[in-house]
Amino acid sequence: MTGGARRLGRDALGEALLALPGLRLIEERPSAEPGYRFFVLGLRQPVDHTNPAAGSFEQRLTLLHTSADRPTVLFSTGYEAGLTPRRAEPTVLLGGNQLQVEHRFFGTSRPPSADYSHLTIRQAADDHHRVVRLFRQLYPGAWISTGSSKGGMTSVYHRRFHPRDVAATVAYSAPNNVDDHDDGAYLRFLDGVGSAACRDALRTAQRRILLRRTEMVARYKAWAGAHKATFRIVGSVDKALEIAVLRAPFMFWQYGTPADRAAIPGPDAGADELFAWLDDVAGLALYADTVARRFIPYFYQLGTQLGYFDVPTGHLSGLLRYPDAMDPRTFVPRDIPMRFDPDVMPDIDHWVRHHGDRMLFINGAHDPAVAEPFHPSARDSHLMWAPGANHGATLADLRPTDRAQAVSLLTRWTGNG
Repeated sequence: MTGGARRLGRDALGEALLALPGLRLIEERPSAEPGYRFFVLGLRQPVDHTNPAAGSFEQRLTLLHTSADRPTVLFSTGYEAGLTPRRAEPTVLLGGNQLQVEHRFFGTSRPPSADYSHLTIRQAADDHHRVVRLFRQLYPGAWISTGSSKGGMTSVYHRRFHPRDVAATVAYSAPNNVDDHDDGAYLRFLDGVGSAACRDALRTAQRRILLRRTEMVARYKAWAGAHKATFRIVGSVDKALEIAVLRAPFMFWQYGTPADRAAIPGPDAGADELFAWLDDVAGLALYADTVARRFIPYFYQLGTQLGYFDVPTGHLSGLLRYPDAMDPRTFVPRDIPMRFDPDVMPDIDHWVRHHGDRMLFINGAHDPAVAEPFHPSARDSHLMWAPGANHGATLADLRPTDRAQAVSLLTRWTGNG
C-alpha cells in the first residue's frame, strides 16, 4: 500500500474504499473538476471468470467522486485508462460520480501470462460486472454506462451479458460490424460521404503518393531513423506506407470535417507536402513498433471477434503490393494465435435490436466508423445522428430537439429530475 493510500484511509471515503475486497488505493491526485476528488485504484480481477485457477491480475480504475447520493457513471474506455481527471458528458449532465474502467490487456491491466485467449468481450463484460457489484456498496443510486468508439462498444457488450447492472447506456460513435465478410456499408459510405470534389481530391492524393512510392518510403525511412522507429510488427516501412495510404480517406472523415478539403494536396503538390499531409491525416507513427505494440490487443480483438472494415481500392489498381494490408493479422505478431468467431457480433446485434432497453446511440453523420450502426429496439432506446459531426460526436452536436430529448432521457433514466 502506498503512502497516499494510508493518508486516504484517515477519512470516511478512504476508509470505505479500503474496505472493498480486492481494491487497492494507488493514489489520490489533484482534481481540476470542482467538487470532485480523483482516485487511481487497482482491483484484482480473475484472468478467466470461469476458472479461478487461472490466476488474477490488477485492473486499473479511476474514480471521480462527488457524493454517494448522486448517480454513478460507469465509463468504459475500451483501451487504457486516462489518468488525467476528465468527466464524460453524461457525468457532467448528471453531476454524478464516475468510475473509469481500463480494458483488460491494455495499459497496466495485463495478466501475468500473455494468453490472449482470455481477451474476449465476455471476459471484459464480466470485469465490468464485478466492478459494478463491488462499488454499488458505496454508490447505491442509479448507474448508467457510457463510452465512445471502442469504449461505447464495450458498454454495449457489458449490457448484453449483464443487462441489469446499470439503468441505461449511452454509446457514442460505436461501430457494429455484424458481418465481417460484408464490408459493403463501409465501402458505400466512403464512396458517398462529403462532396464529389472532396472524394476525388482524396483519391488523387492517394494515387500521387503511391506513384511516388520510392520518394515517400525514403522520407518515411528518414523519419524512422530520426525517431529510432522499427516496423517489425507490420513488416516494413514500405508496407506501413501502403497501410497509411489506404486508411487516409477513412481517417480523414473520421476525425476531420469538410473544411479540411482545402488541406488535401493538389495536383502540383511536391513530395514534402504529400508526405506531411499523409502524416497529418493517417498518423505515420501509428504503424511503427512503439505505438503498434500498444494496440496489439485492439487488433487481436478485431481479428477474433469484433471484425474490421475495408476501403475502396479500385482507383489504386496496379499500385498496391500487400493484399493483407488492411487485415488485423498484420498488426498482431504471428506467435499469437488468432481465429475469427463469426457468431459473436450477430449475437450482439440481435440482442440490441430485440432485447436491449434504455440504450441511446449517438453517431456523427460524417463518421465512417458507424457506417454500420447499431439499431436499437423499441424498448425505450434511441439512435440519434449529429449532422455534420465526425467520430467525436456528442450530445452537444445533436439538433436542438434531439439534444433536449437525450438530456430528458438521461434525467428520467436516473430519476435525477
